[in-house]
Order: sequence, then structure tokens, then C-alpha cells
Amino acid sequence: MSAPFPHFIIIDDSQLDCFIGEKIIQNTGTYSSIKTYTQATDAYEHIKNSAPGPADAMTIIVLDIQMPVMNGFQFVEAFELLPEDIRSNYAIFMFSSSINESDKNRLENHPCIRKFYGKPISKEIVSSLVNAI
Repeated sequence: MSAPFPHFIIIDDSQLDCFIGEKIIQNTGTYSSIKTYTQATDAYEHIKNSAPGPADAMTIIVLDIQMPVMNGFQFVEAFELLPEDIRSNYAIFMFSSSINESDKNRLENHPCIRKFYGKPISKEIVSSLVNAI
């Protein structure tokens, strides 16, 4: 039996980007569930307080970089402090409408970030996310 489709968490302060991302993921049909958060702190609390799931039920995190309160890099720094049995169930992919060189350099400091993508998310990107895990 093949592994189940991944879960998705979209973290973006733009409700419109969350809505569009959710619709695009739904249209691919390659997901188990989708949660959206406009505050990275809320997503972090959800992840921190979740019981580790089965090893084959991966969750893909679609993470915006530029957000108020807790930005994408602050989220990743907090995420990296979580126990391995929680972290191992997640794959983080960073998204941004603009990327500067210092952000690109910071990506290299965080091995839990699988890849960077420019916005907007597309069906092709969702397919590559699912295939990357």
C-alpha cells in the first residue's frame, strides 16, 4: 500500500493567499487535510501541542517569510527546537512574493527548510511539494 496523501498547513498573514493556496491544493486532489493560519504563532502552538502522528502521514508546511508578529524565519527557529519525533512529521517549504539575498542566505542555515518558492503557489508547485517528501 502506498503512503497516504500528505496533510497541508498554510501559514500566511494574507487571508487571500491562504484561500487561494487552499483551493489550489484541493484542486490537485493530493492531500489528506488542509489547515490555514494567518498567524505563525497559532500554527506553531498547534504543531507543538499535536501528538506525533504515524511516520507515513507527513505534513507539508507552506510558509510565508514576511509576516507580522512571527515571521517565517522566527517560526522555523522555534520549530527547530521541537522534539525530533514532532519535527520528523513535517516538511517546510518557504514562499515569498519577493526574495532578497540575505533571505536566500538565511535559508541555508535551516536544513528543515526543504526549498524556497516564489509566490503564487500553483498546481505544479503543489505536485513538486508532494513528490519531494
